Amino acid sequence: MQTTAQERAARIVGRLDALFEIGRAAGTNRPGLGAGEQRAHDLVTGWMRDAGLEVSVDRAGNLFGRAMGAEPELPEVWTGSHLDTPPDGGRFDGALGVLAALDAVEAIGADGGAPRGLAAVAFRLEEGWRFGRGCFGSRAVCGMLEDDEADLRDPDGVTLGESFAGLGLGELPEAGWLDPPPACWVETHIEQGPTLADAGHPLGVVTSIAGMAGIELVFTGRRGHAGTVPMPLRADALAAAAGFVRAAHELARGLAGAVATIGRLDVSPGATNTIPGRVTAFADLRAPDAGALAALVDGAVAAARSAAEEAGCGVEVVPRWRYEPVAMHPGPMEALRRAVAAAGLEPVELPSGAGHDAAILAEAGIPTAMLFVRSDAGGVSHAPEEDTGADAVAAAVAVLEAALTELAA
Repeated sequence: MQTTAQERAARIVGRLDALFEIGRAAGTNRPGLGAGEQRAHDLVTGWMRDAGLEVSVDRAGNLFGRAMGAEPELPEVWTGSHLDTPPDGGRFDGALGVLAALDAVEAIGADGGAPRGLAAVAFRLEEGWRFGRGCFGSRAVCGMLEDDEADLRDPDGVTLGESFAGLGLGELPEAGWLDPPPACWVETHIEQGPTLADAGHPLGVVTSIAGMAGIELVFTGRRGHAGTVPMPLRADALAAAAGFVRAAHELARGLAGAVATIGRLDVSPGATNTIPGRVTAFADLRAPDAGALAALVDGAVAAARSAAEEAGCGVEVVPRWRYEPVAMHPGPMEALRRAVAAAGLEPVELPSGAGHDAAILAEAGIPTAMLFVRSDAGGVSHAPEEDTGADAVAAAVAVLEAALTELAA
């Protein structure tokens, strides 16, 4: 008896629940290149084997589950996402894309396969919070790792290289291995915003992925007693950082589609009765086109220097990462549009303000497309409340399988 999309969606939701329990606190905790992410990879490995897929792990620790094609000389079709999460993350971010990929590849293989091979992929360390730089697995495959990659440190002082080796993966790869590259990459992902839900659509086809840059700023002032240093004589590092935060927000509001987020401030010495002498801030800056991203980054750096000068402080600006905006490829995008329409749904299009492994693969020249799945609960993401209804998951299951079948023909 053929399994319905609703039954397949129910199985995916059950698996999402199982993954959610890994590192469970308020939400799930699966930091990239950590024990939680590894447990998730091990669990998904078992599901891939149960599905009859050929399982392998590459030099970056990325997980592949393959249904071999009838014509092995043809480039494969890849689909998937990631399994790591931010602190106390939700059920769906990344994991839905991996499990939908596994489901679709299993279904196509069980139906006799396709001319091209298909691979369900779980990339490592997509989230950038732990080491200040994300999309590690996809960048490694594409040969985009930076020279300082192994030396990046997490908030506990552990280096990326140490974490990588601690999982038995050895030393970081020095070059990529897209030889041959896949025919295309299709990533299913929750929207992580309210647009689709507000418009009453379960699915959307992504047109482009915003450009983004991460910069670290270290404001340096003078420590002093909270009660004895007059305000005009202070060099308060936190005052400088606060001025920067306000200026960055105003700058982003003046650029169409741009956003600025300063989600981390480390204040030293952190005593209630001591003037802060040093503050480290991290700014996440995003914009939909290259010109706006350049204006946002340049403006933020100027704002940091101005805020520091006004507070009588110094500032050091350290660029951590930068990805230019990328458009999705018309070929796999059209396959998604046709599959959405064939399912009786409107092929809604929208840009992505969040970064994804899809941006890395597109930048490497691989024809890339993304299918967004409606986010419920007001579009909240990176939080335990993150939610997507089973009806939207069922729609995604049907559309992804149809699109991959076309692309693998």
